[in-house]
Amino acid sequence: MSVLSKDMPCASRDFLEPNFLAVKHLRKTFLDKKRKVEAIKDISFSVGKGEMVGLLGPNGAGKTTTIKCILGLVKPDSGDITVSGIDCRRNPREASKNMAAVLEGARNVYWRLTVWENIIFFAGIHGVSVVKGKEYFEYLLEELKLKDKRDTEVRNLSSGYKQKTAVACALAKMTPLVFLDEPTLGLDVESSYELREALKRLQSEEKRTIIVSSHDMRVIQDVCSRVIIVSGGKVVVDAGVEELLSLFRTRSYRIVLSRNGNGTSLEEIRRKMTQVFPQAGMTETRDTVEIKVDLKNAFEIYELVDTLRDLRAAIETISQEEVDLERAFLEIVRRENEICG
Repeated sequence: MSVLSKDMPCASRDFLEPNFLAVKHLRKTFLDKKRKVEAIKDISFSVGKGEMVGLLGPNGAGKTTTIKCILGLVKPDSGDITVSGIDCRRNPREASKNMAAVLEGARNVYWRLTVWENIIFFAGIHGVSVVKGKEYFEYLLEELKLKDKRDTEVRNLSSGYKQKTAVACALAKMTPLVFLDEPTLGLDVESSYELREALKRLQSEEKRTIIVSSHDMRVIQDVCSRVIIVSGGKVVVDAGVEELLSLFRTRSYRIVLSRNGNGTSLEEIRRKMTQVFPQAGMTETRDTVEIKVDLKNAFEIYELVDTLRDLRAAIETISQEEVDLERAFLEIVRRENEICG
């Protein structure tokens, strides 16, 4: 359980704001070699307090510029940004008290300071003293598996531990809104899993608003309940992860037959399958025959099984191909490029 106390400036109270972060009609144009580049054409979205949201987009889509505009690091051409009701453009200093970020991984920390010294330093400049935050800082070290590295200078850490230190420093500021850009960058499989689990626990217990940007779709699918996809400088999708996956879920099946147990020749199986399911494909190995087929509706699965049973085919496995967020994301970007192209 989180050790954040009621006296600490964190996001553990008042989770009633449906639009804790609101971005409306954001636009930003850069001048590149006398040529105007629209990094953000017209972006609008809102995030409720306590949500963990994934912000996705291909390179050059405008997501990083959007984050920097919210943080006050880039001045937008037009649009409105509010955090907890505070206008970020009119009151950037006040708004910044509510936000923390990991934008460039280990570049967010000082390499000649230890892990513990970095946490104290970055929390301190955000107004969280070591007296108030010590118990929580210790908790972060435990949750992020950094306890053994507490007194190690960051320059002597692996890239994965450097990344986790940057995340710890952002969380130690105890702000209600946190941006995490590529939080699992440089982490091995085990460390990535540990960090994802820690983020889910922290977000659940503290109800912070966390916006995660990552090219690793497994991270987004695992920790976020909702995704905002940016492409071509505008929002093209804003939906729950499960809702998005359901839109792209197919009736694609993979059937593996044993070559040895079939009561019918492979030639007859191929002929019959082509006749009944012309969209099916078959590949052979030494011991098996693999059939992949996309069914037009849910009831065709019965016809498929009946056909194989009539052929006396020895079925080893039948499995449905599952869609994941990466496939859905790539399909969305592809369709958007076709529309804009």
